[in-house]
Amino acid sequence: MPSRRCVWGLFGLALASVLALLLGQPVEQVALVVGGVLLVAALWVLVDLWRSLRQWRQTPVVIQRVLPQAFALGVPKVLSLTLVNNSAHAWYLTVFDEVDEMFAFEGLPQSVTVPAQGQVVIRYTVTPVRRGLARLGVTQLRWRAQGGSLEVHEAQGLAQTLHIYPNFAAVAGYAWLAGDRRLAQIGIKTYAQRGLGTDFRQLTEYQRGQSVRHIDWKATTRRGKPVVREFQDERDQCVFFLLDCGRRLRADEYTAEGSGGSHFDHALNALMLLAYVALREGDEVGAMTFGNPPGQARQFAPRKGHAALNGLMNRLHDLQPSTTHSDYLQAAQDLLGVHRKRALVIVITNFRDEDAAELRPALRLLRQKHLVLVASLRERVLRQMTQMPLHQGRDAVTVAAAHLFSQSRQDAFARVLGGDALSIDVEPDQLAVALVNRYHAVKRAGLL
Repeated sequence: MPSRRCVWGLFGLALASVLALLLGQPVEQVALVVGGVLLVAALWVLVDLWRSLRQWRQTPVVIQRVLPQAFALGVPKVLSLTLVNNSAHAWYLTVFDEVDEMFAFEGLPQSVTVPAQGQVVIRYTVTPVRRGLARLGVTQLRWRAQGGSLEVHEAQGLAQTLHIYPNFAAVAGYAWLAGDRRLAQIGIKTYAQRGLGTDFRQLTEYQRGQSVRHIDWKATTRRGKPVVREFQDERDQCVFFLLDCGRRLRADEYTAEGSGGSHFDHALNALMLLAYVALREGDEVGAMTFGNPPGQARQFAPRKGHAALNGLMNRLHDLQPSTTHSDYLQAAQDLLGVHRKRALVIVITNFRDEDAAELRPALRLLRQKHLVLVASLRERVLRQMTQMPLHQGRDAVTVAAAHLFSQSRQDAFARVLGGDALSIDVEPDQLAVALVNRYHAVKRAGLL
């Protein structure tokens, strides 16, 4: 394609022709001169293109793309492209990377001059807006011929598949705060660990304030000073997630006051945080989805250890909520068919009062073998509507309807759960902390 310099040259020639005609020069003479100039210019352009193509094919500019190991939803990442020129000629380039629609990006395209025997690094920022598998295509180049007459477009490199995971910030923040003993800053309750729990941990020297009923008299006699038994929370237990992937989790309430993302994104973030906490406590973690289209349900067999978190994340990170109705009873039957060992089963869903007839028998079935915690996501907009100022008569109707709907939903939830104090009904951005606190409460009470 013609370069900007070439276009300006043609514009200048046309303007000169018009001026010559306005000054009274014969048309034949102007046409002859312009035709000659165009012929010479065309020959020069062809020579310039031939020379430039030859130089480029001998030593093209090589592009090296540097990508991070992983992407997290909503977290900006800086990508870099290194343009390496091993030829004896400088090249003027315009660069554009084929960025997937699952990213918002800034800093493209960019135009740079790569010096002879040198290199240039260009950087641009991408922000994942959806989870799952994304594609970063080839790099599109437009390089200018050495004489500046034409620009040649070509593609370099290979397309790459990228994984966009749920936001790691909650897990990373928990790990940092737990190590620094400041979990209360994010609302997670902490408990004193010394001497509590039901599993024996170790023998230690008695300290003031410890329970005398934990004194080990044989060890005390042997060492000649009081020795007590310390205990820890039970380990080797199982936390099993039953994740709703149906249409209810498609709700998205992005507002300025709260964090963005759909209810499903918040559910995945909370699942990953609690999975990290449970694995850190020595328990095993498993998961199963329901509400997916036929044949697309996911399972993750319970495992222990830090590697299990990576496996769980790789298994679930690309899930998206479907448009189908979730069958709670079928999900309960499927879970009992693959996992019989007693576990803390956490059902993450978005409850409605019309779900009562389906959810009640499913919970009854699950409770025959497991301890069940229902975590329901409540729309933030309901709270906002109940707090609306009453400026007009219609505002009173809106507020009253919001209160009526909220109370109906709350009553139905209480009837289905049957007075279960373990289950929760919270707004999406409160789910992660609420689940961790419930898990700690279960461990401290020895309910498993």
